[in-house]
Amino acid sequence: MAKVVDPDNLNQGTEVEFITGSKVIKLNTAGNLVNVSGSDGVSFQTLYSFIKEEWKNDSNLIKFAFPMTSITSEQFELINGWNFSGSATTAGGVVVDSGASHYYLRDGGWSVVGTNGLNEEEWINLTTLGTFDSFSDQAYYYQTASGEIINTVLTGEVNQGIQVYDSGSSGDGSLGYFDYRDFFKIYLREQGKTYGFYDLLAEQNLTALTFRKFALPLTNGTDLNISATDNTITGSAPYTGMAINYYTQSQAIDVGGTNYNFKVEIAANQGTLQEIYEFVQFRLRSGSNIDDRGDIVGGVTGSVAEELLEFVGATLKTKLQTDVGGSGAGGVYITNFRSADTNDLVLVDDTGAERTFPFVAAGELLFNDNLQSDSDAIYKVFFTNDDTGDNTGRDFGTQDAIIIIQNDGTSPLTGSVATSASRAFDYDYDNNVQRGNASTGSGTGTIVPFTGVALGLSTAQYVVTTGTITRSTTNTINFVAALERNYLNPA
Repeated sequence: MAKVVDPDNLNQGTEVEFITGSKVIKLNTAGNLVNVSGSDGVSFQTLYSFIKEEWKNDSNLIKFAFPMTSITSEQFELINGWNFSGSATTAGGVVVDSGASHYYLRDGGWSVVGTNGLNEEEWINLTTLGTFDSFSDQAYYYQTASGEIINTVLTGEVNQGIQVYDSGSSGDGSLGYFDYRDFFKIYLREQGKTYGFYDLLAEQNLTALTFRKFALPLTNGTDLNISATDNTITGSAPYTGMAINYYTQSQAIDVGGTNYNFKVEIAANQGTLQEIYEFVQFRLRSGSNIDDRGDIVGGVTGSVAEELLEFVGATLKTKLQTDVGGSGAGGVYITNFRSADTNDLVLVDDTGAERTFPFVAAGELLFNDNLQSDSDAIYKVFFTNDDTGDNTGRDFGTQDAIIIIQNDGTSPLTGSVATSASRAFDYDYDNNVQRGNASTGSGTGTIVPFTGVALGLSTAQYVVTTGTITRSTTNTINFVAALERNYLNPA
């Protein structure tokens, strides 16, 4: 059913009861009133209008002091000792009675005014804008930095009252004084879906909450960067070897030859960018501590931790953390990722600046059947010349020919074919200085000419192949050796 917005659709004794002895207004799931989703219930303005009509027309009710004052159409006061039925909250603000009348109300906040004229309770109305991907998606919030996580009363889009203040003397079944008017954060995190979050006071530039309606954007949808199930993430590699480590002291991390400071590490265990993202998003739905290092006193509860990653197109970017364990802002870096993904990573450091690695060219060495079949087959890849570098004559075909070193700075592009059809390789396109500083990406000569040679003994003849390594991750060096028919080495 839809939200009741016409007082003519409310009836005393059916949807609404007035218990005059205890001065309680009771709302019931009956007649035209249901409480299944945020889009039903009754608007506060409609209830107020209905009460006015009943007090005007009911010869018994008119004998009692009027229950309510309207400040605006979205802000009300319960007065003269009146309140709603149901024990709605504990002192921690945790819902204990979802059937309490408080949670039938939509689109308005309210206070309960004591006999001394001071507010004994204050309730905001929280209304989310936008759509949830599913009616069953559960938003949750917390009201202090160290408080309990609280599910909204109903799943799906939110339109409900939330108590933010209790004087401790309202006598409504609550457990005492609390004041949560200076903090409110709400989350929407479901498996396989984009995450929603809103910091109410920060985003709306508020110093304190008051008893009125607050509308805020909160939405989700299918996350195209997640395909792994929770069971896959908890039970298989590379996820089981991944970790998230929080530090209260900044860590100096080398990114492209320069150290920058970070406070959060994601250990990727050679996972793909999507697998890294899936693992982190999974951990951010955990109700337990996700700090695998254990550096943060009290831990970091995943379900209320700040988001760490986002995809922008094919690029995985880390996110600045506003506060890491009380030590201030902190950047997020990723370790042990695949070298093939280097060009698609952006790391945000403690200052909020984006740091990227020098471009890593990558590709494959391809070997034909004759090389694969030859147990003695080897390959070596040289720079064809150093013309765009120091130009000192260190060319292939001379004693000073230079074997190309891969991106790690130590591994030469040489090896045994060993029956392999292909071998992956990478190259520090921007920073390799083997031919001289002028040959780097920051210099004047970015051409990387190569000459590759391969040969076996029994089945593969000597082969030479030439070309250029480009600023790409799809480079190919193809070795096609002729069949060896004349090699002989009798035992």
